[in-house]
Amino acid sequence: MENIIILGSGPAGCTAAIYAARAGLKPLVVEGLQRGGQLTQTTDIENFPGFPEPIGGMELVEAMRKQAERVGTRFAVGTVLRCELAGDVKRLWLDDGSELSCRVLIIATGAAARWLGLASEKALLGRGVSACATCDGAFFQGENVVVVGGGDTAAEDALFLGRIASHVTLVHRRDALRASKAMQRRVLENPNITVRWNAVVEEVLGENAVTGVRLRDVKTGGFSTLDATGVFVAIGHKPNTEFLQGQLALDDEGYIVAEHGRTSVPGVFAAGDVQDRRYRQAVTAAGSGCMAALEAAKHLEGV
Repeated sequence: MENIIILGSGPAGCTAAIYAARAGLKPLVVEGLQRGGQLTQTTDIENFPGFPEPIGGMELVEAMRKQAERVGTRFAVGTVLRCELAGDVKRLWLDDGSELSCRVLIIATGAAARWLGLASEKALLGRGVSACATCDGAFFQGENVVVVGGGDTAAEDALFLGRIASHVTLVHRRDALRASKAMQRRVLENPNITVRWNAVVEEVLGENAVTGVRLRDVKTGGFSTLDATGVFVAIGHKPNTEFLQGQLALDDEGYIVAEHGRTSVPGVFAAGDVQDRRYRQAVTAAGSGCMAALEAAKHLEGV
């Protein structure tokens, strides 16, 4: 049986592993389907402290992993299909049929962005297509960009980009935004934001980089093109918590309910985007990984 198992190998999981290993807990990290998490899909990162020049997402995660290994972390490949978290021993069943058990579990499985499902969107991911305006918006200073969505996230992204981009077009499939009234008012009153109502993105245009989008009017069926160098998909995120149903407290969107890393189940902790529906940044994920590991160590000490 392991002292501590960490699920996920992104900034939250790796940081938790570094702190747990330095505390002598010999953590085992189960990496999951996407080694390094969502950060590996980001080409250049300019806002992670300590790097005066942009660093690639994969490069940053690999550096975190090597640091975690250097201080004593072990890594295993696998995805948890189900678990039993009640009691002092936490049991996990992986997709390869193996079973793991531990005294303490840190869940850092992240959240996946919801995408439009277009082949062109996937082809241009990281080359103008993004799901994180606060991560990548600075690369589009003075340029025309598109935000897709109609909820609070889309409104927040449009307002954020409105301070950076030359102009923002918010594309929404309905004739009214789903965002809060206050957010709607701010978007509609912003002279740097135009809303394209009743429209959906049929194709992201460009070969090596985004050059625009092809829109379809859902009422008339007509098509039009819009020039843009950036497309920000803001139709929500889905936390990777399917295997946790019925095991601990989740909110109405499936995010783990946690306070200072502690979940509703003693001995189970959470870090990163799997419990953060607000910030979703690499640096906040890393910080929460530190918090979860420190709280986990206290738990093992009986504090």
